[in-house]
Amino acid sequence: MTSLSGAIIAAGRGERLRNTTGGVPKPLVKVGSETLLIRQIKAMLALGVRPVHVIVNEETAQLMAEYRISVPPAVDLVVRDTPSSMESLLVLGERIEPGRFLLATVDAVLRLDEFGSFVERACELTAPNRPAQWDGALGVVKWRGDRHPLFAEVAADGQIVGLNGRASESVTAGVYVFSTRIFDHAAAARTRELSAMRHFLALLIEAGMRFAAVRLKGVIDVDEGADLAAARAMLAEDR
Repeated sequence: MTSLSGAIIAAGRGERLRNTTGGVPKPLVKVGSETLLIRQIKAMLALGVRPVHVIVNEETAQLMAEYRISVPPAVDLVVRDTPSSMESLLVLGERIEPGRFLLATVDAVLRLDEFGSFVERACELTAPNRPAQWDGALGVVKWRGDRHPLFAEVAADGQIVGLNGRASESVTAGVYVFSTRIFDHAAAARTRELSAMRHFLALLIEAGMRFAAVRLKGVIDVDEGADLAAARAMLAEDR
Protein backbone atom coordinates (compact mmCIF):
# COMPACT_ATOMS: atom_id res chain seq x y z
CA MET A 1 0.00 0.00 0.00
CA THR A 2 1.22 3.50 -0.76
CA SER A 3 3.07 5.12 2.11
CA LEU A 4 0.82 7.51 4.03
CA SER A 5 0.98 9.43 7.24
CA GLY A 6 -2.14 9.50 9.36
CA ALA A 7 -4.20 11.94 11.39
CA ILE A 8 -6.97 11.30 13.91
CA ILE A 9 -9.21 14.05 15.27
CA ALA A 10 -10.19 13.16 18.84
CA ALA A 11 -10.27 16.51 20.64
CA GLY A 12 -14.04 16.98 20.91
CA ARG A 13 -16.05 16.46 24.08
CA GLY A 14 -18.76 14.24 22.56
CA GLU A 15 -21.54 15.88 24.55
CA ARG A 16 -24.37 13.94 22.89
CA LEU A 17 -22.80 10.64 23.90
CA ARG A 18 -21.93 11.47 27.51
CA ASN A 19 -25.35 10.68 28.98
CA THR A 20 -24.91 7.13 27.70
CA THR A 21 -21.31 6.68 28.84
CA GLY A 22 -21.45 8.11 32.34
CA GLY A 23 -19.49 11.19 31.35
CA VAL A 24 -16.60 9.37 29.69
CA PRO A 25 -15.24 11.47 26.78
CA LYS A 26 -15.91 9.96 23.38
CA PRO A 27 -12.31 8.90 22.52
CA LEU A 28 -12.20 6.72 25.64
CA VAL A 29 -15.56 5.01 25.15
CA LYS A 30 -15.08 1.30 24.57
CA VAL A 31 -16.31 -0.68 21.59
CA GLY A 32 -15.51 -4.29 22.22
CA SER A 33 -12.38 -4.45 24.37
CA GLU A 34 -10.80 -1.22 23.11
CA THR A 35 -11.50 2.48 23.26
CA LEU A 36 -12.53 4.26 20.10
CA LEU A 37 -9.19 6.07 20.12
CA ILE A 38 -6.97 3.01 20.46
CA ARG A 39 -9.05 1.09 17.94
CA GLN A 40 -8.64 3.84 15.35
CA ILE A 41 -4.90 4.08 16.00
CA LYS A 42 -4.44 0.32 15.68
CA ALA A 43 -6.46 0.27 12.46
CA MET A 44 -4.21 2.87 10.85
CA LEU A 45 -1.04 1.11 12.00
CA ALA A 46 -2.38 -2.22 10.69
CA LEU A 47 -2.79 -0.55 7.29
CA GLY A 48 0.86 0.53 7.31
CA VAL A 49 0.13 4.20 8.04
CA ARG A 50 3.09 5.91 9.75
CA PRO A 51 3.40 8.15 11.64
CA VAL A 52 -0.08 8.67 13.04
CA HIS A 53 -0.73 12.16 14.42
CA VAL A 54 -3.51 12.30 17.04
CA ILE A 55 -5.04 15.30 18.77
CA VAL A 56 -6.90 14.97 22.09
CA ASN A 57 -8.04 17.57 24.59
CA GLU A 58 -6.68 18.09 28.10
CA GLU A 59 -9.49 16.12 29.77
CA THR A 60 -8.92 13.06 27.58
CA ALA A 61 -5.16 13.24 28.09
CA GLN A 62 -5.58 13.41 31.85
CA LEU A 63 -7.90 10.40 31.88
CA MET A 64 -5.53 8.47 29.63
CA ALA A 65 -2.83 8.99 32.23
CA GLU A 66 -5.16 7.95 35.06
CA TYR A 67 -6.35 4.84 33.22
CA ARG A 68 -2.80 4.08 32.01
CA ILE A 69 -3.83 4.16 28.37
CA SER A 70 -0.70 4.54 26.26
CA VAL A 71 -0.19 4.95 22.54
CA PRO A 72 2.36 3.08 20.37
CA PRO A 73 5.74 4.69 19.55
CA ALA A 74 4.65 5.49 15.98
CA VAL A 75 1.98 7.86 17.31
CA ASP A 76 2.51 11.59 17.70
CA LEU A 77 0.06 12.57 20.46
CA VAL A 78 -0.89 16.27 20.54
CA VAL A 79 -2.74 17.58 23.59
CA ARG A 80 -4.65 20.75 22.85
CA ASP A 81 -8.02 22.23 23.74
CA THR A 82 -9.27 23.52 20.41
CA PRO A 83 -12.47 25.47 19.71
CA SER A 84 -13.54 23.33 16.74
CA SER A 85 -12.85 20.24 14.68
CA MET A 86 -11.47 22.52 11.97
CA GLU A 87 -8.90 23.97 14.32
CA SER A 88 -7.96 20.45 15.45
CA LEU A 89 -7.28 19.54 11.82
CA LEU A 90 -5.24 22.69 11.21
CA VAL A 91 -3.14 22.02 14.31
CA LEU A 92 -2.36 18.54 13.01
CA GLY A 93 -1.59 20.05 9.62
CA GLU A 94 1.34 21.90 11.18
CA ARG A 95 2.93 18.52 11.98
CA ILE A 96 2.10 16.36 8.94
CA GLU A 97 4.87 15.94 6.38
CA PRO A 98 4.05 17.21 2.86
CA GLY A 99 2.31 14.65 0.66
CA ARG A 100 -0.84 12.62 1.14
CA PHE A 101 -2.30 11.62 4.48
CA LEU A 102 -5.13 9.50 5.84
CA LEU A 103 -7.54 11.38 8.09
CA ALA A 104 -10.20 9.87 10.32
CA THR A 105 -12.47 11.15 13.04
CA VAL A 106 -12.24 9.08 16.20
CA ASP A 107 -15.93 8.15 16.04
CA ALA A 108 -15.95 6.63 12.53
CA VAL A 109 -16.23 2.89 13.17
CA LEU A 110 -15.73 0.53 10.24
CA ARG A 111 -14.31 -2.91 9.67
CA LEU A 112 -10.60 -3.10 8.95
CA ASP A 113 -11.11 -4.71 5.53
CA GLU A 114 -13.40 -1.88 4.40
CA PHE A 115 -11.00 0.69 5.83
CA GLY A 116 -8.21 -0.92 3.81
CA SER A 117 -10.31 -0.97 0.65
CA PHE A 118 -11.08 2.72 1.09
CA VAL A 119 -7.41 3.61 1.51
CA GLU A 120 -6.41 1.56 -1.53
CA ARG A 121 -9.04 3.16 -3.75
CA ALA A 122 -8.38 6.66 -2.42
CA CYS A 123 -4.66 6.29 -3.05
CA GLU A 124 -5.35 5.14 -6.62
CA LEU A 125 -7.54 8.18 -7.26
CA THR A 126 -5.10 10.67 -5.76
CA ALA A 127 -1.91 9.21 -7.27
CA PRO A 128 0.22 12.07 -8.67
CA ASN A 129 0.60 10.38 -12.09
CA ARG A 130 -3.13 10.12 -12.81
CA PRO A 131 -4.40 12.13 -15.80
CA ALA A 132 -7.33 13.48 -13.77
CA GLN A 133 -5.91 15.15 -10.68
CA TRP A 134 -7.77 14.82 -7.40
CA ASP A 135 -6.80 16.72 -4.27
CA GLY A 136 -8.38 14.13 -2.06
CA ALA A 137 -10.96 11.38 -1.66
CA LEU A 138 -13.79 11.27 0.87
CA GLY A 139 -15.54 8.15 2.09
CA VAL A 140 -19.31 8.48 1.69
CA VAL A 141 -22.17 6.27 2.81
CA LYS A 142 -25.89 6.19 2.18
CA TRP A 143 -27.77 8.45 4.58
CA ARG A 144 -29.61 6.39 7.19
CA GLY A 145 -31.42 9.20 8.98
CA ASP A 146 -28.57 10.53 11.14
CA ARG A 147 -29.62 13.75 12.85
CA HIS A 148 -26.50 15.79 12.07
CA PRO A 149 -25.14 14.48 8.75
CA LEU A 150 -22.75 16.21 6.39
CA PHE A 151 -24.52 15.72 3.08
CA ALA A 152 -22.31 15.21 0.04
CA GLU A 153 -23.53 16.15 -3.42
CA VAL A 154 -21.79 13.77 -5.84
CA ALA A 155 -21.67 14.40 -9.59
CA ALA A 156 -21.94 11.65 -12.20
CA ASP A 157 -18.14 11.45 -12.52
CA GLY A 158 -17.74 10.88 -8.78
CA GLN A 159 -16.63 14.40 -7.92
CA ILE A 160 -17.98 15.93 -4.73
CA VAL A 161 -19.41 19.25 -5.84
CA GLY A 162 -21.13 20.31 -2.64
CA LEU A 163 -21.00 19.71 1.10
CA ASN A 164 -23.30 20.75 3.92
CA GLY A 165 -25.94 21.90 1.46
CA ARG A 166 -29.24 20.38 0.52
CA ALA A 167 -30.15 16.85 1.61
CA SER A 168 -28.91 14.06 -0.65
CA GLU A 169 -28.60 10.29 -0.52
CA SER A 170 -24.90 10.45 0.47
CA VAL A 171 -23.21 11.67 3.65
CA THR A 172 -19.55 11.77 4.58
CA ALA A 173 -18.23 8.77 6.51
CA GLY A 174 -15.46 10.34 8.59
CA VAL A 175 -12.52 8.89 6.62
CA TYR A 176 -10.51 10.84 4.06
CA VAL A 177 -7.29 10.87 2.06
CA PHE A 178 -6.04 14.38 1.39
CA SER A 179 -3.08 16.16 -0.10
CA THR A 180 -1.40 18.46 2.40
CA ARG A 181 -2.16 21.21 -0.13
CA ILE A 182 -5.45 21.63 1.73
CA PHE A 183 -3.52 23.47 4.44
CA ASP A 184 -2.66 26.22 1.97
CA HIS A 185 -6.16 27.48 2.79
CA ALA A 186 -5.72 27.49 6.58
CA ALA A 187 -5.22 31.25 6.81
CA ALA A 188 -8.38 31.92 4.77
CA ALA A 189 -10.39 29.57 6.99
CA ARG A 190 -9.17 31.28 10.15
CA THR A 191 -9.80 34.72 8.67
CA ARG A 192 -13.40 33.71 8.00
CA GLU A 193 -13.61 32.32 11.55
CA LEU A 194 -15.06 29.04 10.34
CA SER A 195 -16.36 26.93 13.19
CA ALA A 196 -16.15 23.31 12.02
CA MET A 197 -14.22 20.98 9.74
CA ARG A 198 -17.27 20.62 7.50
CA HIS A 199 -17.13 24.35 6.80
CA PHE A 200 -13.42 24.09 6.00
CA LEU A 201 -14.11 21.29 3.51
CA ALA A 202 -16.82 23.40 1.89
CA LEU A 203 -14.32 26.25 1.62
CA LEU A 204 -11.84 23.96 -0.13
CA ILE A 205 -14.44 23.02 -2.75
CA GLU A 206 -15.33 26.68 -3.17
CA ALA A 207 -11.61 27.37 -3.75
CA GLY A 208 -11.54 24.85 -6.60
CA MET A 209 -10.04 21.79 -4.95
CA ARG A 210 -11.30 18.51 -6.42
CA PHE A 211 -12.41 15.64 -4.19
CA ALA A 212 -13.58 12.21 -5.29
CA ALA A 213 -16.27 10.21 -3.52
CA VAL A 214 -15.46 6.63 -2.48
CA ARG A 215 -18.61 4.74 -1.57
CA LEU A 216 -18.57 2.62 1.60
CA LYS A 217 -21.13 0.40 3.28
CA GLY A 218 -20.56 -0.43 6.92
CA VAL A 219 -19.52 2.81 8.63
CA ILE A 220 -21.12 3.94 11.88
CA ASP A 221 -20.65 7.49 13.11
CA VAL A 222 -20.82 7.18 16.91
CA ASP A 223 -22.61 10.31 18.10
CA GLU A 224 -25.36 8.94 20.32
CA GLY A 225 -26.18 5.91 22.43
CA ALA A 226 -27.94 4.09 19.58
CA ASP A 227 -24.87 4.53 17.37
CA LEU A 228 -22.64 3.07 20.06
CA ALA A 229 -24.91 0.04 20.40
CA ALA A 230 -24.88 -0.44 16.62
CA ALA A 231 -21.08 -0.22 16.48
CA ARG A 232 -20.69 -2.76 19.28
CA ALA A 233 -23.14 -5.11 17.54
CA MET A 234 -21.28 -4.81 14.22
CA LEU A 235 -17.94 -5.64 15.82
CA ALA A 236 -19.46 -8.49 17.83
CA GLU A 237 -20.62 -10.06 14.57
CA ASP A 238 -17.02 -10.00 13.33
CA ARG A 239 -15.83 -11.79 16.43
